Amino acid sequence: MAALSLLARGDNKFVKVGPRDTVIFSSHAIPGNESNVNKVIDGLLRAGAEVVHSGIADVHATGHAQAEDLKMYLSITEPEWFVPIHGEYHHMVANAKHARTMGVPDERVVLCEDGDVIEITDDGIELAGRVPSGYLYVDGIVGDVGQGVLRDRKVLAEEGVVVVVVTVDIDAGKVLVGPEIITRGWVYAPEAEDLIEEGCAVVAVAVEKALKAGTRDVDALEKDVRKAAGKFVSERTKRRPMIVPIVMET
Repeated sequence: MAALSLLARGDNKFVKVGPRDTVIFSSHAIPGNESNVNKVIDGLLRAGAEVVHSGIADVHATGHAQAEDLKMYLSITEPEWFVPIHGEYHHMVANAKHARTMGVPDERVVLCEDGDVIEITDDGIELAGRVPSGYLYVDGIVGDVGQGVLRDRKVLAEEGVVVVVVTVDIDAGKVLVGPEIITRGWVYAPEAEDLIEEGCAVVAVAVEKALKAGTRDVDALEKDVRKAAGKFVSERTKRRPMIVPIVMET
């Protein structure tokens, strides 16, 4: 498809498509990629080529081996052991049946899934337990991305973030600066000013109440800020953005 895209745009240095050419798409478009395929077809038609595809002719040819292809391969290689490893589970079951029909003994056909350990010895092949398996999300050079990070990213993408900053004098039990609210992706900017001002007042009341009640622990104050801001945001906008409380002490 990459080569065809270059041809359709006229960017291939060595091959040009013209009125005397016929281009055959021998496979269906991958679901979700139809728009890109249609752009390539349009580009080829604009260049003057005739384009044949599965939408107008029976030209689809799968890129995967058919049953008879697999049987031919088995007859040529004559394997002593057979381990199907590709496709969905029902594909591997069908492939294993082909191996048995082609003469591979049943006890020498090993059907396994992700996580199964296959041990190869001088005596043959056998399943030897399992190891943890599944999807591993890799983020740049950081490595495994935990579920907590993925949940945070989902909230940020769908609901935005509200950061609440307030500076307090712990010893005196007073609010010195703020609260100040900074948002991204929460509400449309022209509508945010009044909401933010109202939210600051709500958080200020919550912090002052906590300080008067004797709360002097920063973590506890941040919990109060998160609770007050979260309740305000939810009630006023029916949304649940990520609330990030920052309480600074002097």
